[in-house]
Amino acid sequence: MKFAVVGTGVIGSGWITRILAHGHEVIATDPSEGAYERMLKQVKQNWPYAEQLGLAEGASLDNLSFTVSLEEAVKDADHIQENVPEIEDLKAQVLTEIDTYARQDAIIGSSTSGIMPSELQQNLKHPERLVVAHPFHPVYILPLVEIVPGKQTAEAVTVKAEKVYESIGMDVLHVRHEIEGHIADRLMEALWRESLHIVNEGIATTEEVDKAFTHAAGLRYAQYGPFMTFHLAGGEGGMRHMLKQFGPALKKPWTKLIAPELTQDLYDSVVNGCETASQGQTMSELDQKRNEFLVKVKKLAEGYWPEDTASMKKSSK
Repeated sequence: MKFAVVGTGVIGSGWITRILAHGHEVIATDPSEGAYERMLKQVKQNWPYAEQLGLAEGASLDNLSFTVSLEEAVKDADHIQENVPEIEDLKAQVLTEIDTYARQDAIIGSSTSGIMPSELQQNLKHPERLVVAHPFHPVYILPLVEIVPGKQTAEAVTVKAEKVYESIGMDVLHVRHEIEGHIADRLMEALWRESLHIVNEGIATTEEVDKAFTHAAGLRYAQYGPFMTFHLAGGEGGMRHMLKQFGPALKKPWTKLIAPELTQDLYDSVVNGCETASQGQTMSELDQKRNEFLVKVKKLAEGYWPEDTASMKKSSK
């Protein structure tokens, strides 16, 4: 199967790594100066982690090619993954060009983290073949992809797209009703906003907020999500008991959800806190530590995740 990847930044390079690791051909395109060199450097840095997770037969960096021509990149592709910056006018322009040059039977997946697919479909001649396919960084390690069909997406395209993403080891979350931010980012956004309030009000530092998550809920959430976590919190009575006992607490004003004003003081507190917690390590060094950690955590978590997920099927081969 031949994939085209449009936009080769962090997310685009992540897609390229994952697709190559599963034995497919990739032709990438990005018009920005120096894009090819940056992409190749990033993919080569990603590759050892893909190797640790297991390569498919025929997987090779030699299956990667690059062109600055969008038309050349997409014209023969079976599947096209768009990853340009989250600027609506830019995405609309690029998707219109992809729609013009791509084969009519090619599927277009957009990596947008917040724009609804129906908005992206507005100017397309073939809107029925577009879905949002939102991954999570690092794409070559984390298996989830949110598939969001738009109002004009053909049902057969959604089904086919899900199979394509599963074929590259991804666990598909079908978002049945399009909504800004999809599902996972909305959950993370709620946590992020509350974290900003806690720092802004001087309750805790950025490092303390991070520790409150990584040393408690973060560890639990790698195995169970919020619902199963609270189900277990109910003891023998499970969620039934938990809701009866703690349900009234939902009326307490514990969370704000509305983001605080990003004042200069809050900006400085967040930036300085993160830079202090980095302990002088470069972003590349922090990336490497995170990736090493995620590979180990993913391998461990797979022993407890449901066995019918695509990533589990791959790891069991």
